[in-house]
Amino acid sequence: MAEETLDDRLSDLPDSLLLQILSLLPTEEAFRTCILSKRWQYLWTSLDSLIFSPRRFWGRNKGFRSFVDYVLSHSTAPIITKFEIHCSGLHSYKSQISQWLTFAVKKNVQHAVLYSPPPSIMSQCFFNCSSLISLYLAESSLVSTVVIAWKSLKTIKLEEMVVVDAEIENLLSGCPALEAIVFNNVGGFRHLKINSLKVKSLKLEGYWVDDGGESDHSFEICAPYLQHLELLHDFHDFKCSLVDVSSVVNAKITFDITCIKDLHNDYDQYYDSDEEDEDSCSDYHQTLKSLIQDYLQKLSRATELTFGTFFTQVLCILQFKGVPIPELECKHIVLKLHLEKFSLYGAAGLLRASPLVETLNLEIENQPFDDSRCYFERKYLVKGDNIDLQSYNSSSVFPNLKNVEIAISSGMCMKEHLNWEYIRKLFKLSKFLLKNAVVLEKFVIVSKRRRCEFCGIKCLSRFLSRLASNLRSSAEFVITYQELVDLSSVVKAKDSPCQDSDDEEDSCSDYYQDSDDEEDCSSDYYYHDSDDDEDNFDLDSDDEDEDNTDQDSDDEEDNTDQDSDDDEEDEP
Repeated sequence: MAEETLDDRLSDLPDSLLLQILSLLPTEEAFRTCILSKRWQYLWTSLDSLIFSPRRFWGRNKGFRSFVDYVLSHSTAPIITKFEIHCSGLHSYKSQISQWLTFAVKKNVQHAVLYSPPPSIMSQCFFNCSSLISLYLAESSLVSTVVIAWKSLKTIKLEEMVVVDAEIENLLSGCPALEAIVFNNVGGFRHLKINSLKVKSLKLEGYWVDDGGESDHSFEICAPYLQHLELLHDFHDFKCSLVDVSSVVNAKITFDITCIKDLHNDYDQYYDSDEEDEDSCSDYHQTLKSLIQDYLQKLSRATELTFGTFFTQVLCILQFKGVPIPELECKHIVLKLHLEKFSLYGAAGLLRASPLVETLNLEIENQPFDDSRCYFERKYLVKGDNIDLQSYNSSSVFPNLKNVEIAISSGMCMKEHLNWEYIRKLFKLSKFLLKNAVVLEKFVIVSKRRRCEFCGIKCLSRFLSRLASNLRSSAEFVITYQELVDLSSVVKAKDSPCQDSDDEEDSCSDYYQDSDDEEDCSSDYYYHDSDDDEDNFDLDSDDEDEDNTDQDSDDEEDNTDQDSDDDEEDEP
């Protein structure tokens, strides 16, 4: 009876709503609903979103091709909103694939997703499809001799392809309404020129390295009307130059470039080498330094900037070499950093060059990584991580910085890796900000992971508690500690006493028994400023200070235990 009631309720829904639900499914699964009842028997034929993948047929190409032919021949939808087809392994059936694309064009397809289609099967009618709004093309290629007339196309994404300059120029000339370009692991081009007034966004996610043996490992971008620029992921040893990006207001530069020594797997040969081996890649690093300095100059007028770990590393070397960092006008900075790899000195130098910044977001990850570095990099990065920021940046003041947020997502178990060295750099950077941000209003620490899948407890929360509980601030400073999106505490200095979270203490009790000299961890952090408090996280202290810290911690725990016993006696 309950099943009949549910079936009646579904049958009472209008076709438009049922079709909207079915459009979220792969077409094969939507097709299977025809056996539910007569109400559903032909409903799938009106779908305007078709998604075909041979993976669901376990390599049975004949069955897949027959299914696609059957669905298209029975389709009654006046237009196709989305058409997605995976052509991997079907290159022997070019005529059949061409018929499928022709069907989509005749149905005025708006959004096309094509995986691995042979360029020869994309007929001229497809390149003249005036209804196409977005195109996702993967593992294929473009032909510069084909006339493209995608008059309504606004977004194009190319993935895992080699595209030369002439093909890009031909593409842009045939897309007068194009607004956004995404290249995911696309290579081959050397001069990316975008002169269209309509194109406002460009995203390069990595660079495809062709094994053609070319000596020129560089490319340039000239896009004077571009407003949003993103350069992400692995560029190998290819260097991207910004010729003209004068209109960019929002840039995200988080790509990584590998030293030529690491790229050629020569690390073992120079791991124990002396400074003389620096000459073998010093010219290469000199090019990188000039490149990053030019980036800052070209993007100095942007209002929002995002930089990654590699950027901070190069800035560290720039400062030690005495190279001036151009002043930035941005008001919002985002630093996407690896907890261990990022350069403390480089990050501080970037912030010092941003006097107008009002909001700072630190997005910290801690994934396993290969720590192999050439001698040139290692020498400066180690030196930069051990400096006294305040002495090197004694005149640093952030007159407009009001909001700071540190969000940490850890891919490693912090129970196994938790030690002072892991948080030393982050603590020193935080303390540097607190001391020099004269109008700071809010400091937020966010944990993006609750329980660890390895140890089963909130080891990341413990990590953040150690960070938060050792930060000092001014009297008007506000500290907020969050887990995910849940606000755990908001406290003004000198206004609230320190409290503990029973739930967190219970969930981690087994963990804390392993370390008697650690502070009690709680999901809430309350900063209580007191003249009697001792800073038990002095990274520059000697062994004697550390011993005093441990003694203070033990005394504090004894006091906590005594308070707990008193509370139990007071309970009825």
